[in-house]
Amino acid sequence: MVDANDNVVSAEAQNAEPLRRLAILGYGAGHMLNDITSACWFTYLLLFLTDLGLSPRHAAIVMLSGQIADAFATIFVGELIDRFGHFKLWHAGGSILVAISFSSVFGGCLPCKIFGINSSVLQTIGYSIFAAIFNVGWAVTQVSHMSMVNCITLNPISRVALVSCRNAYTMVANLSLYAVALVVFSIYSGKTYTDIKLEYRWIAYLSIFLGGCFVCIFLIGTKEPEMRHQSRCKNFSKISWNYWFRKVLYYQVALIYVLTRLVTNVSQALLAFYVINDLGMPQSSKALVPAIIYVCSFIVSVTLQEISWSGSRLKAFFTVGALLWIFSGAGIFILPSSLRNIIYILSITIGIANALMMVTGISMQSILVGEDLNGCGFVYGSLSFLDKLSCGLALYALESYQGSTRIVISVSDNAGSSVSRYGLGLIPASCALLSALVASTMDLEETHSEPLAEPLLV
Repeated sequence: MVDANDNVVSAEAQNAEPLRRLAILGYGAGHMLNDITSACWFTYLLLFLTDLGLSPRHAAIVMLSGQIADAFATIFVGELIDRFGHFKLWHAGGSILVAISFSSVFGGCLPCKIFGINSSVLQTIGYSIFAAIFNVGWAVTQVSHMSMVNCITLNPISRVALVSCRNAYTMVANLSLYAVALVVFSIYSGKTYTDIKLEYRWIAYLSIFLGGCFVCIFLIGTKEPEMRHQSRCKNFSKISWNYWFRKVLYYQVALIYVLTRLVTNVSQALLAFYVINDLGMPQSSKALVPAIIYVCSFIVSVTLQEISWSGSRLKAFFTVGALLWIFSGAGIFILPSSLRNIIYILSITIGIANALMMVTGISMQSILVGEDLNGCGFVYGSLSFLDKLSCGLALYALESYQGSTRIVISVSDNAGSSVSRYGLGLIPASCALLSALVASTMDLEETHSEPLAEPLLV
């Protein structure tokens, strides 16, 4: 007769084995819809709204409403997932909400059509409503997908591989968006009100279609993890929030994650303004420059999946990424328009830095959760809450001053210093510096385990 404890030990040993290639690739596909719509949201939403005639401040209000809705949704969703589980069910529901609402964000102002009024106030309200709905769906999908990592496997190397693969899919999503955008911008002139709406509507529809295909792959190819199974969870009872608030590592990881997201989101939102308005580059550059960044990030993200990780190695790679961003931010700040082509070189270092910081920063969350799986939803939800709120407020503050008088800086007689130059050059670099300092104070558990069952690059 087999003892029950032996079955538990056997199940734990099996769950600690390295994951195979298909399991990792199938998981990573689950965030494609979120990633491609997020890339469109941060890169083109502000441009879209201002091109339609909204003031920068009203456009910033639309984005802020979405970020606030996202922030609060992550808290509630994380708590509900911890209570009821069913990751894939939450993921599917959130994906459907994202697909429906995102098409409406770029589909025009519905209240304006209903009331027959096209005022800026009503436009702001109309776009803000759908922006909030979109971000609620986005939060549901994100928290459910990120929370699955610790429940799919107990193997630390495989957990980093899952995060790295997810980040690689993020690069694929962004590249897909910019490829679509490049084609659409080449077809439509975007000079009239109708053309502007039509070109962004096509970008939104094609993005939803591509992302939806990958969501189907994820739902079919990924098994529902047993979050509450005793063999996977040392603490069967629900973990209270106070448990995490008593951990110093929770605050350190939270700072790392928030600062990293500020680096990537603020830079992505301001990049198009910078290359067009500050450097005077052609319209195609607002798709080409971001594409270079994500090609480099994709290559680095895939390469990182092959490394045997430890706590000290995570900190080292994160610090390297932060230093690269400090260098890139300084270059962006002093770059004159006469040397605009140097932005392509800086795009390479930004892409490498983004991948290093995102993969290692999110992997630190897995170390924080460890095997306390009954609280993973709250951890990922609360950190995402801080991320969305801080990014929303930062972008609102920057966009509110967009279009203000340019000031000549002393480093170059040719370079005017706009809000986008300050925001893209100094804010990400400052956040990167602060995050590197926080990382140096962290005491991460040194975990060593077998490498992946199958190298993903072969």
